[in-house]
Amino acid sequence: MRALPEMRVSRPCGIEAIDKDWGVGVSAMWDNDSPYPRINRLRERIINGTYYSVDAERACLLTEAYQKFDGETQIIKCAKSLAYIMENIPIDIYDDELIVGNAGAPPNAGPIFPEFSLDWIINEIENFPFMERAHDQYYSSPETDERLKAIHPYWQGRTVSDRILNMMDEDENKGTASVGKGVFLLLLYMYGGVGHVSPNYDFIFCHGWSGLRKRVEDKLAGIDPHLPADLKRRDFYRAELIVIDAVINYIKRYAVLAGQRAERAGNDQRRQELEAIAANLAWTAENPPRNFYEVMQLWYFVSNIILIESNGHSVSYGRIDQYLYPFYRRDVDAGLITKDFAQELIEAQLLKIQELMKIRDMLTVDANSGRHVGGSCITLGGQDTQGFDATNDLTYMFLDALPHTRLAGPWNAVRFHANSPRDLWVKVTKIVKMGMGEPKIFNDEVIIPAMTAKGRSLEDARDYCVVGCVEVDAAGREYGWHDAAYFSMSKILELAINNGRCLACGEHCPRHPVCAGAGGQLGLATGSLADFKGFDEVLTAYDSQMKYWCDLMTRCINIMDLAHQQLKPLPYLSLLVDDCIDRGLDVSAGGAKYNFSGPQGVGVGTVADGLAAIKQLVFEEGRVSGADLLEALEKNWEGFETLCALVNSEKVHHYGNDDDYADELARFAFDTYCKHIEGRPTAHGGVFQPGVYSVSANVPIGQLQWASPDGRQAGEAVSDCLGAVHTKVASHDVKGPTAIAMSVTKLNHARAGNGTLLNWKFTPAALTGETGEQNFIDLMQTFFQRKGLHSQFNVVSRETLLDAQANPLKYGRGLYVRVAGYSAPFTELSRSLQDDIIGRTELSFD
Repeated sequence: MRALPEMRVSRPCGIEAIDKDWGVGVSAMWDNDSPYPRINRLRERIINGTYYSVDAERACLLTEAYQKFDGETQIIKCAKSLAYIMENIPIDIYDDELIVGNAGAPPNAGPIFPEFSLDWIINEIENFPFMERAHDQYYSSPETDERLKAIHPYWQGRTVSDRILNMMDEDENKGTASVGKGVFLLLLYMYGGVGHVSPNYDFIFCHGWSGLRKRVEDKLAGIDPHLPADLKRRDFYRAELIVIDAVINYIKRYAVLAGQRAERAGNDQRRQELEAIAANLAWTAENPPRNFYEVMQLWYFVSNIILIESNGHSVSYGRIDQYLYPFYRRDVDAGLITKDFAQELIEAQLLKIQELMKIRDMLTVDANSGRHVGGSCITLGGQDTQGFDATNDLTYMFLDALPHTRLAGPWNAVRFHANSPRDLWVKVTKIVKMGMGEPKIFNDEVIIPAMTAKGRSLEDARDYCVVGCVEVDAAGREYGWHDAAYFSMSKILELAINNGRCLACGEHCPRHPVCAGAGGQLGLATGSLADFKGFDEVLTAYDSQMKYWCDLMTRCINIMDLAHQQLKPLPYLSLLVDDCIDRGLDVSAGGAKYNFSGPQGVGVGTVADGLAAIKQLVFEEGRVSGADLLEALEKNWEGFETLCALVNSEKVHHYGNDDDYADELARFAFDTYCKHIEGRPTAHGGVFQPGVYSVSANVPIGQLQWASPDGRQAGEAVSDCLGAVHTKVASHDVKGPTAIAMSVTKLNHARAGNGTLLNWKFTPAALTGETGEQNFIDLMQTFFQRKGLHSQFNVVSRETLLDAQANPLKYGRGLYVRVAGYSAPFTELSRSLQDDIIGRTELSFD
């Protein structure tokens, strides 16, 4: 084995590794925070060294491959096309890199995936340059534009999104945001590839690509070609072998390049580094890794090829502190590596992940700003498969990397349970108070029982990881279709109190001729608030509308699922998810051990406060008639300002204040959505499981909806995730963080198998010093003891955010905030998303 470059004196990697008060909400803007000069140089290159660009190479190679292999079955065509890309895609190795590779495009460049959708990209090219986007700007050169235009005719009518739209009927379309009224949003799987998955790293790390090839060859040798089912399996196994050989050759291309660069290196240190990189690649191209450096390099390739195959979101890295730990421990104990060099490798790896980009359509961009590929989540801590604490040195070292790299990705999720060490709580608290929006925390005590209740084994549930923003997943064993859609619970309330019609219904609406103009309504005819005699009728109407629209949404999700199965099987990902090889079945078609689809409900706080206002003011106190409240909403509260102020005041019951009156209505909204989602069959062989969170979809959902009875005006964001309402008039949670924790934990988080989320926004002063840190730990432990599932944090003042909004150049990309599920530079967010974050209630422990 070659000597590792730059061996250094060991550094501490427990709580003492962050041995100073970093300040609150400002350290993300500091320079040179890593003790390794290399890491600071790499970070500078990522932020300022290259512009963001569009890369057409993958798109053009894929088009050539689809034409070349047009006569093949779809899975063989996809396998050969992936092989063709990996054989021909340009590769490079950059200065200072210790880990090499990319995801089919140079650093800070977004590849194009025409097999999913291309029309929206061509529309942007033809109507304005990418640089004219308000957010997520990319430079597309004239040459790139022409190359993409040249392949456009081939893909017209052949993309996954084309197939989906052709399969949907009028009823299904009317609920979508693209051609309907935005009752649900389907953007991720409509225009992009399937993600929200984590591969089984263990098998590759233990057996290597040659071991995986032997496993597939044995399965292929055992089929009976006289059986029709086995003929299908034969096609699957042939595709798998094509992909494995392509992966091996792809990694060897990098090994050769590293060797060539070593020969031309300008100094001895870089030559030794490149020689070590070449040796790592040459060995791990086929064989299992032998040491920590080799396994780090292999980890990067295993993950990135998933991104080359499919334009998925939230392809995540699983419990990487567990997978890597045996290699790390063995090398440290044998004196082959220092903790110091291991720390530098970790930080170099995380910066490589930050180079990966994804170009999204503009509708998505407005709600989910951020160029990074998104969802590349690392899960740390938690229990092992036997139920014991799994925290180790690498857990702390990955957390140390956060203040050293200070970038928006990858995301970090930390699992806690009853026996998690105090050092872990303190370490996480110190990082949270830096104001980077990282890490997010999850509660094993709720998640593991909830996962077993959905059919996973106890061992697999204990080994869960976080994939993306919120969603939990049996890593390497599950194809969850997490984040399958965002569902507007608040729109359901609007339809429930207005006889299935939009409050802003009129001839101005493009759908009016086929909706109200045709004598009907958008949803069911469930009666009007003007005519209801009691509050129970409101609840019944809400329940009926909810079932109707959940029926339509799940149909749409299954149509998307079928379209992906038909046009975009995933032979590479199928190698990495149990039990696809054993079943001889592609992961997209149900080959995984566990199969789910997970849409999430948005706006539980908006619904709770809307129902509370109706119940209290209309049916109990009689302060306003149902007809008058509907009129106020139809007029967007104009002429009803006094009523609007009352609804937003503390005189009306509001969710988020430990008020059973409103909290019971939040539970009704939560449970009603869950009961109409859970247990339905999916198109890939599993069942639906609900989530209740918004990420940042509460912003576009609010933009699509008229005024609501919680005091919200037309176009305002609805409540985010499990949080309370904040309108232009007032925030509705006024009794502090403990009251919020009490309200939110009255909901049955375990029922939402696709996840829940509570965003917290603390003033920087709230977490200052040991007292602030202990208050934070006490609050989070209480929240978890009361069965809260998941929390994320902003620690930044309203004044700082307003200043950054007014003076973006002053802050650049250095001010990171937690949006909801992910972190991003505040100055790169859309104005509507910035406003939503600014408007969240600031909390303190006063």
